[in-house]
Amino acid sequence: MRSQPNDRELHILKTGRVARMATADRTGEPHIVPVCYVFDEGCLFTPIDSKPKRVSYEKLKRVKNISANPKISILLDRYSEDWKELYYILITGTADLLPYGHSRKRAVELLTAKYSQYKEMCLGDLSFSVIRITPVNIVSLGNL
Repeated sequence: MRSQPNDRELHILKTGRVARMATADRTGEPHIVPVCYVFDEGCLFTPIDSKPKRVSYEKLKRVKNISANPKISILLDRYSEDWKELYYILITGTADLLPYGHSRKRAVELLTAKYSQYKEMCLGDLSFSVIRITPVNIVSLGNL
């Protein structure tokens, strides 16, 4: 098991724009959503932002799942018609919610620098949490 990325994986983690985040509830029922993220200090961070949601923050499936079961997976991948160019990075780990604190503030600064849309959203002013994903195992395959 490897909990930190190699150089090629790190480059993709730093430059990638979107990933898929999978959580599961107490019974193991899976839930997956696309997320924007940053990688910093060995962890991934993704916000619960103010894009339109069908339910309140506390009732979001991913938030409820993380509270009930902190095990999580993140998938970054690239598809190409030239299958020699395919790759994926699968990160399994644990998640926790950061409603405040230094790590949340740093993550918000990095997310705002990476995604201009978050500047307009005033991400740092929102009361929503940031999800921190701590890798336990990283597996990759393909043309990194």
